[in-house]
Amino acid sequence: MKKLSNQIMLITYSDSMGHNLEELHHILKQHVGSAIGGVHLLPFFPSSGDRGFAPMTYREVDKSFGDWTNITNLSEDYYLMADYMINHISAQSEYYKDFLQKKDNSEYKDLFIRYKDFWENGEPTQEQVDIIYKRKPKAPYIDAQFADGTTEKIWCTFGEEQIDINCPSETAKKFLRENLEGLAKYGIAIIRLDAFAYATKRADTTCFFVEPEVWDLLNETAEIVKPYGATILPEIHEHYTMQQKIADKDYYVYDFALPMLLINALYYGQSPYLKHWLEICPRKQFTTLDTHDGIGVVDVKDLLPDEEIEKTKEDIFRFGANVKKIYNTATYNNLDIYQVNCTYYSALGEDDSAYLIARAVQFFAPGIPQVYYVGMLAGRNDIELLEATKEGRNINRHYYTEQEVEEEVKRPVVRKLLDLMKFRNKCKAFDGSFILLPSSEEELWIRRENGDEIAELRVNFKKKTYTITAGTADFMKTIDTNENKE
Repeated sequence: MKKLSNQIMLITYSDSMGHNLEELHHILKQHVGSAIGGVHLLPFFPSSGDRGFAPMTYREVDKSFGDWTNITNLSEDYYLMADYMINHISAQSEYYKDFLQKKDNSEYKDLFIRYKDFWENGEPTQEQVDIIYKRKPKAPYIDAQFADGTTEKIWCTFGEEQIDINCPSETAKKFLRENLEGLAKYGIAIIRLDAFAYATKRADTTCFFVEPEVWDLLNETAEIVKPYGATILPEIHEHYTMQQKIADKDYYVYDFALPMLLINALYYGQSPYLKHWLEICPRKQFTTLDTHDGIGVVDVKDLLPDEEIEKTKEDIFRFGANVKKIYNTATYNNLDIYQVNCTYYSALGEDDSAYLIARAVQFFAPGIPQVYYVGMLAGRNDIELLEATKEGRNINRHYYTEQEVEEEVKRPVVRKLLDLMKFRNKCKAFDGSFILLPSSEEELWIRRENGDEIAELRVNFKKKTYTITAGTADFMKTIDTNENKE
């Protein structure tokens, strides 16, 4: 299996480029090549909902995608990242079904969070409910209907198919170890801990990133996969200081602030907010511009002033292509106020120059870049899929056939992006230091330096121009530029 390296990671579902893992592998080798070094394969397990994020088991690959042989074959060509939903398991899993059937006689009775055991009087007070960091307007629970006819409240943070796990219990600890070891044995180099901050809960707290429990859980997962040479990546969408706290303990984190900061810079021709973040952001991180979810808004709180956040968010609907506020409402089964559903290319008005600038900045920023499959193909908002499914997030989840991929990679913007990705992967300067050089308020100047190897990016956000040079201090040559555009 390939280990984690400082090469661009593609984010994709198993059936988003081609119909299954075998077709995906072929498409990547045939049409993408050395533009990527790793693959974040979004949940490929049997699941009862949320496009794979309600896993029924981690022991199997969804038969419609393939089997473990396909996973190990991929791991020979790319370092792999897989999701582990540390906070929950499917309501259709054997574990929860056994609990509903046998109740207190089930071996999994302690795998779930029972209100009668969690809260002092079996129910939270209104004050306790109010302070919970929750995704629903009510206390987070589902009414479990047991085979004996009784009913009980069980903690449920997300959808009704995603039942929360009682992580501190011995049953859950055994469950965690068995599943993480299983993934690591199958060649997974990085295990992404989905919804990580929700997994720690204590009465009279927000039940989100609860300290010190959160550190105990993080350390526990890291120790499990360490003997297999695997790495963990906790996934958290919240205030940037949470990422900094995790990074301070030498764990990898996500840079979810970069997408909105770059949109702000490109919309308004200004760089101070972006430069401030690049100065203080963690160095041991994975950078993103787009993911299977929307463009995060909550992640830039206090990095952009509130009025800049609101203006930028509103202007996505103004400047973006084919994106409307209604797509973020109940009409499209989407009430998430923390993100905007839109492809990144469409958010930038499908402007090739702006899009390539955004990717160039991402590739020069500290960290290992991740590129979502729609973003790699400079994908436009998929209104047809959105309307057919009435799922807001499907606007950014187009299904590509191999024929479509073959056509998309011929587009000038995609060809240029793939060339830029290949340059990022092979240039040794990116294995060294990150240096932010002085520039005006409408410009950005980044140098990456590793021994004699140097790469520089100069951007003018107002003119939407950029130049990339690389080489040594004695001889630098231009790698890419759009300075001479009309």
